[in-house]
Amino acid sequence: MTLSVTNTLTGEREEFEPGGDEVLLYVCGLTVSDDAHLGHARVWVHTDVMHRWLEHEGYDVRHVENFTDVNEKIVARIGEDDLGETEAEVAAHFIASVLDDMRGLNLERAEVYPRVSEHIPEIVALIETLIERGYAYESNGSVYFDVTKFPDYGKLSNQSVEEMESQGDASERGEKRHPADFALWKAGGVSAEDVAEHRKDGRETSDAPAGQTWDSPWGEGRPGWHIECSAMSMTHLDETIDVHVGGHDLVFPHHENEIAQSEAATDRRFARYWLHTGLLETAGEKMSSSLGNFFTVSNALEEFGPNVIRTFYLSTAYGSKQTFSEAAMEEARERWERLERAYDAAVEACDGVDARTKVEDPDLRAAVDEARGEFSRAMNDDFNAREAMAALLELASAVNRHREGRAEYDYRGLRRAIEAFDELGGGVFGLTFGGEAADGDVRLAGELVELVLDLREREREAGNYDRADELRDALAELGVEVEDSADGPTYRF
Repeated sequence: MTLSVTNTLTGEREEFEPGGDEVLLYVCGLTVSDDAHLGHARVWVHTDVMHRWLEHEGYDVRHVENFTDVNEKIVARIGEDDLGETEAEVAAHFIASVLDDMRGLNLERAEVYPRVSEHIPEIVALIETLIERGYAYESNGSVYFDVTKFPDYGKLSNQSVEEMESQGDASERGEKRHPADFALWKAGGVSAEDVAEHRKDGRETSDAPAGQTWDSPWGEGRPGWHIECSAMSMTHLDETIDVHVGGHDLVFPHHENEIAQSEAATDRRFARYWLHTGLLETAGEKMSSSLGNFFTVSNALEEFGPNVIRTFYLSTAYGSKQTFSEAAMEEARERWERLERAYDAAVEACDGVDARTKVEDPDLRAAVDEARGEFSRAMNDDFNAREAMAALLELASAVNRHREGRAEYDYRGLRRAIEAFDELGGGVFGLTFGGEAADGDVRLAGELVELVLDLREREREAGNYDRADELRDALAELGVEVEDSADGPTYRF
């Protein structure tokens, strides 16, 4: 069975056919104005599994995911809680946090993580092309895309220009030819009103920072949100890419505008396949930083660990909505522990004296083949991780049945089961067998590290710096990296 995907652009299931020898995959990354939450991580994990499955099927994948480090939400946090005194410093703080979260979730690394601030020349050049081709116009130092000049505008979100509401801030309306026109370049810096809207700590805005600006043919200003992804995608991939991934909430206006400006500039199709992940909800609402109903990735990693989080996400197809709750996480924990126990049992039996060369269990061997076949069919059916997970759970049941009431085990059958868990559960799903469990529950590990750090602090206060250094070195040998700061020590596994 060949891979087929549901393309948001056509609304249909289509056979996957990349344009070249490698799959060009772009993911709309975060606006780094806050710590990442589990809604963001849902996009990451499903994209990671898509990446892993494509490689499993023999494709080379060039995966690019950006950081939006130029945004009024970032400017609003300048000077807050020692986050930094410039837009770049605040962005760098949260980029570091996001990268830690990505590593904690065992994500495959993207080829590059481009930042908007690094690509101003490419953004300006792309805007100039759009003006030259008659798709954009300058107004009072800002530049807008004229949606009426692009005949296919609205094809991704299935809207007509006449039905669309105004885009952008109210202050832009007098500068635009059509209410739905969107900004490619914004004159000046961030307004005090925008800073006030996004500030979280109630500070006055009389001395609000305006954020970084850059020179351009139209004067000092800042890039619009949508043009950034087109410029970065074209810079690091190509004018036409194979797969564009993002949350379903980005279909309009962000992805619609990406298509318009990219295709207007190049006369080429921007992306062959648009894949959108469903939203993560909690208590019936989208998990969102702005709503304050979020659970950060770092807290989730500490409480649940990466295997439980990934198992949770992979229990629902990527295009469907998913609800985060205590019950859902407990169910995910039970599923992961079921897989883990079966894997550990298979390893123990395979490596023990009772695993025999001439013992054969046809049911176990058939179950391994069936699990592989069902896993492959599910993943080629629009990356259906939910059904693929069910195949792994069936394999776990087969391993348990094999070990019940037997004095001797089928070595080859168990070895094949272990290989299937490692290849499919580990290599494709990114689960870590034989690791997290051997080190104990992640929450207990965190509590033990905290105890050691408390002891280290007491040694330092007593002037026993050599002993404190020994404790830090001992933690490092166990894979715990300790960083000292003005607010006290922090650590990560």
